[in-house]
Amino acid sequence: MKYGFFLLPVFFLLLGCAKTVEKAKENAVLSAMTDGQWRMTRFDRAGHDLTTNFAPYRFQFQKDNTVQAINNGIPERTGTWSADPIAQTITSFFANAGEPVSLLNGTWKVTNNSWTFVEATQTVNGEALKLRIDK
Repeated sequence: MKYGFFLLPVFFLLLGCAKTVEKAKENAVLSAMTDGQWRMTRFDRAGHDLTTNFAPYRFQFQKDNTVQAINNGIPERTGTWSADPIAQTITSFFANAGEPVSLLNGTWKVTNNSWTFVEATQTVNGEALKLRIDK
C-alpha cells in the first residue's frame, strides 16, 4: 500500500510530462506558421494546376488563430486557422470568400513539411486538392 503513494506522484509527473511535450509541439507549429508570410507555390484541383490564380496572394498566420489573405500587399480577407500536430492537419476557413481563397477552406492533411514549406491534401466533393505553401 505504501508503494501506491509513491506511484501516484510518478503517474501525475508522467502525465504532466506528456502534456508538456504536446504543448511544446503545438508551440513549435505556432511559431513556424506565424513567423513570416507564406505564398502558394503549387495548387492542384483534380489534376488542374491553379497555382497562377494564387500569384498575387501572400498569407499571414497570426497567433490568435486568424489568417490574412493579402492580395498585392493589401489585406483582402481574414479567416481562421488551427493546427493539430498530432493528427498532422491544418484547418482553415475564409467566410464569404470567392475563389481562389475559398479553395483553402477545410481540413488539410499535411503530407510533407519543414520550417519553410508545407505540402497538404484534402478531398472536397470527390475532387482531390493538393497544395504547397512556402515562406
